[in-house]
Amino acid sequence: MSNGLNNTSEIIVVKSISKENLLVKRTMDIVICILLLPVAIPLMLIGIVAIYITSTGPAIFTQKRVGLDGRIFTIFKIRTMTHCSSGYIDHTVANDCRITRIGSILRKTKIDELPQLFNVLIGDMSIIGPRPERAEIVEKFSKQSDYYQLRHNIRPGITGWAQVNNPVATPEENLEKLEYDLYYINNYSLKLEVQILMKTVGVVSSLQSL
Repeated sequence: MSNGLNNTSEIIVVKSISKENLLVKRTMDIVICILLLPVAIPLMLIGIVAIYITSTGPAIFTQKRVGLDGRIFTIFKIRTMTHCSSGYIDHTVANDCRITRIGSILRKTKIDELPQLFNVLIGDMSIIGPRPERAEIVEKFSKQSDYYQLRHNIRPGITGWAQVNNPVATPEENLEKLEYDLYYINNYSLKLEVQILMKTVGVVSSLQSL
């Protein structure tokens, strides 16, 4: 299967996923969430308590992100950085001093992302899809590529084709990730969904060993 890399200037048509496939995708999201929550909730509680007793500030981090059709929603994560009441603007970098010791563990194990299962249940996100970005980032890259807004033709995801193919991509590589996102939308299938889920397990396992 192609990795989806093409010059974005050559991408002209982005297919719409059929209503039937969207219904199947939404059904899968709900089923996967129901299956994962019995395991995810205890892990989330452990992570929340660990953050609460080792650093000051709220244990749950919330931020506005751009979702389906450009709508703004609130994403949930377990806080992994020192608390800043005004919120951080800069992206995290390697060996970022703002990340707490417990936060680093939560990031490597992806436990910090588990609260997004509730984003999936309420319909703001999907298990699989383009990762949602902040509005200012969307505005920035929309100016650099006419196709950037097309990634909002589908619900954003916890994991995605871009994440499993380039899991350590930097913010500056957003347009490269866009190519994977558009490939995913254009080539959506149940087979690709399963492939991404399997790759996600492998990526998480490999990142934990770093």
